[in-house]
Amino acid sequence: MNDPYRISSLTELERLYGPPKKTARQESDRIEPAFQAFIEKAPFMVLATNGSDGLDASAKGDAGGFVQVRDAKTLLVPERGANGRNDSLRNIVTDPRVALIFLVPGTPELLRICGKAHVSVDPELVARFFAGPGTVRSVVVVQVEEAFFQCTRALQRAGLWDAAF
Repeated sequence: MNDPYRISSLTELERLYGPPKKTARQESDRIEPAFQAFIEKAPFMVLATNGSDGLDASAKGDAGGFVQVRDAKTLLVPERGANGRNDSLRNIVTDPRVALIFLVPGTPELLRICGKAHVSVDPELVARFFAGPGTVRSVVVVQVEEAFFQCTRALQRAGLWDAAF
């Protein structure tokens, strides 16, 4: 069935919203000091992947700083394989493109990072993470290609940090 209301071209989309805007946001191909400080506070992150079995967005959480900044171009994400599905890991093995969103409770910003990743079992990398319950079995190594603070309006509209929740 043909849907007359479906937007099916970039021209139609731009008629509705206008052309893409270049914003004044700080955008970088590396982890700037402000981004690193945010990552070190973030107890929650969403990892988006794409693979032969489809798309996945996996929530990751632990004490703030559970994702480590190895250097200005590399993030280390501990992986415990908690639910046994391993959708993100399976996807990364077949398609290295990833996107990450970091959240810090009470902070009206999101940090978005895009890049390419691989799964590593390097003992030195695995040993960087706490070895208690839910032991880290591998590390997702993310090579950063783009990083920026995303518009805060979605968090403000959602009221995620409002005491009423």
